[in-house]
Amino acid sequence: MEDWRHGGFGLYLHWPFCASKCPYCDFNSHVAAEIDQKRWRRAYLGEIARVGVETQGRVLNTVFFGGGTPSLMEPDTIAAILETVRTAWPVANDLEVTLEANPGSVEAGRFRAYADAGVNRLSMGVQALNDDDLKRLGRLHSSAEARAAFDIARAAFPRVSFDLIYARQDQSVSGWEAELREALGMAVDHLSLYQLTIEDGTAFGARHAAGRLAGLPNDDTAADMYLMTQDILASSGMPAYEVSNHARAGAESRHNLIYWRYGDYAGIGPGAHGRLTLGGRRIATDTPRAPGAWLAQVEAAGHGELPREPLSPGDQAAEYLMMALRLSEGLDVDRYAALAGRALAAGAVARLEDLSMIRREGTRLCPTPAGRAVLNAVIRELMP
Repeated sequence: MEDWRHGGFGLYLHWPFCASKCPYCDFNSHVAAEIDQKRWRRAYLGEIARVGVETQGRVLNTVFFGGGTPSLMEPDTIAAILETVRTAWPVANDLEVTLEANPGSVEAGRFRAYADAGVNRLSMGVQALNDDDLKRLGRLHSSAEARAAFDIARAAFPRVSFDLIYARQDQSVSGWEAELREALGMAVDHLSLYQLTIEDGTAFGARHAAGRLAGLPNDDTAADMYLMTQDILASSGMPAYEVSNHARAGAESRHNLIYWRYGDYAGIGPGAHGRLTLGGRRIATDTPRAPGAWLAQVEAAGHGELPREPLSPGDQAAEYLMMALRLSEGLDVDRYAALAGRALAAGAVARLEDLSMIRREGTRLCPTPAGRAVLNAVIRELMP
């Protein structure tokens, strides 16, 4: 059995445009005065058809529209893409189709049309539940708009998730707890909860470097917020199945599980990455980040990819290790050994077990709650 089948096969489509650039965001997103949606639609459809020929016969498990702000795409574009997807691949009976959305009134007004087009899971970027923090985060919606959009989404889609950011400026542990409990009162079955990180190349990064980003919690306070989050969500029936993602049993993001279980996925759009097994070899795919460059290349060359990179067995084992240990279900040691050509270092495993950072469950090596809190250090210890 080819290794990718342990994780499944998904399709990621990147829509690079946003109404505005959030100051904390280091994703490949751009603000454009005008977007020729028909031109972009043709490019996506051509790329789906091309990759479909290369991976012919595979069952497609998931489709994910990410960004950027895909909820700025016209519903007709979404419908055309999903129609082409079903032509390119046989799809799973329970095909998961996720669309990332902002909770502004423009996007919320399109939710029903997206559902009619075939989207069955919405992931909404709420980020905060009070107006002051939304303004600090550069968000264009209000907390009232977010709540209203969430109600519209619940009526339109069978599955709805939303994101929140914590460890924000001047946020206390008690303040985050109150916000978290309010979010739990709204949540259907999935929450993504991310600690604010200050990234180079962002507006927040520049302000922080200049000493103009006051009020950020210190590391101990941020750690207290993280640990409290795990406790509250677990006791509420939505434990962490991944470092930052919480769900009721069976409601996990199946698309993201393909990444973390190290399956194959096609990446289409500016800056989209992919992993594909072709002819018995796993390759990494990448695309130009600049929207105009990607679109021009698709139209001129008939494809939107940069040169492909074969992944060595060691590369694959390292990627599997880094991705699988993000999950509470952990890593299959036999699968790792098959990829790497050797087992994990017994001494490193024993040290981490002694420190209660990992535990064994049959053939699986799982991070403990304490291990997930310092996951990068755990991965470094296990990496050859």
